[in-house]
Amino acid sequence: MATVTRQTVPVQLTAIGNVEAYATVSVKAQVSGEVTEVHFAEGDFVKKDQVLFSIDARPYEVALRQAEANLARSLAQKDQATASRARDAAQARNARNELERNKPLLEKRMVSQEEFDQVKANADALDAAVAADEAAIKAAEKAIQAAEADIDGAKLYLEYCTIRSPMDGRTGSLLIHKGNLVRANDTSPLVVINQVQPIYVTFTLPEKHLAEIREFMAKGPLEVTAAVTEGEESPAAGVLSFVDNTINEMTGTIRLKATFENTDLHLWPGQFVTTIVRIAVSENVIVAPAEAIQMGQSGYYVYVVKSDMTVEARPVVPGDTWNGLTVVREGLHPDEIVVTDGLLRATPGEKVRILSGEPGQKEKP
Repeated sequence: MATVTRQTVPVQLTAIGNVEAYATVSVKAQVSGEVTEVHFAEGDFVKKDQVLFSIDARPYEVALRQAEANLARSLAQKDQATASRARDAAQARNARNELERNKPLLEKRMVSQEEFDQVKANADALDAAVAADEAAIKAAEKAIQAAEADIDGAKLYLEYCTIRSPMDGRTGSLLIHKGNLVRANDTSPLVVINQVQPIYVTFTLPEKHLAEIREFMAKGPLEVTAAVTEGEESPAAGVLSFVDNTINEMTGTIRLKATFENTDLHLWPGQFVTTIVRIAVSENVIVAPAEAIQMGQSGYYVYVVKSDMTVEARPVVPGDTWNGLTVVREGLHPDEIVVTDGLLRATPGEKVRILSGEPGQKEKP
């Protein structure tokens, strides 16, 4: 037997949840080539920027040297064009000066028209040579820009030959081994990394609880616990971090997600866990042991032991259950005694006796 009491109990919602990785990354190659080294073992924990794979970098080193050679050639061409422009510009100035000197001489018929036309043609040719030099300089500058872009691209591809971890996490099965050829952005990843610290637990609750969940979330973070096994003494503790923006019309449920630090790696992606969301605290409510609450054809009831030691079957309205205690909204009063064990031997109206122990204690064998 057990005594009905008043206690302060949390208001909580229970659901079956599924553990999900906080983030999942499929690591792929961004360049093609042979895998020359694998720097980790399957299932290892890796850190962000840790080297995972090395790809043969020789073709990309050659491309980088070629791009650097093209840059050097373009720089030399620009220098040559600049020098030619300086020479041709000096000659063009001299030719123009000579042309200006010959104009009054032509008017005085001191030079022939043929000689004057030859001087003018030479000045025009040298002006055209200067313009050609300007065009050659601009072409060389464009070639320099292209060569610098090629160098940047070659360096980037060379950097891609070393594949690093994008985050902290645990590696899965190794899908590509040393010596295999890989292609850039292939559909198959080299390895999949799951971030498990922190970690998510996803679960659903009936839509009728949405309003109270949103109400209490507005007041502060809601505590969520996740137990891997039934009756676990120290379940993982987290907070409710996500409420979906739509209700599933097929099931009438709302999807929620809780975040757990998971420092002890107690939770693992793919696990099913018992999730409890604590949304409030009910103070000074009537509680009875959960095993005392029975379900019959007419609803819930308990066996109450009266002062004359006779048993009465009394209908009750139960509420939430916490830590083995069920909140009784209607039907019981504090200090009443209810039957928790030996229910099959209890008959309404008949007297009973305690075989051993006190109310609230287990019967001895």
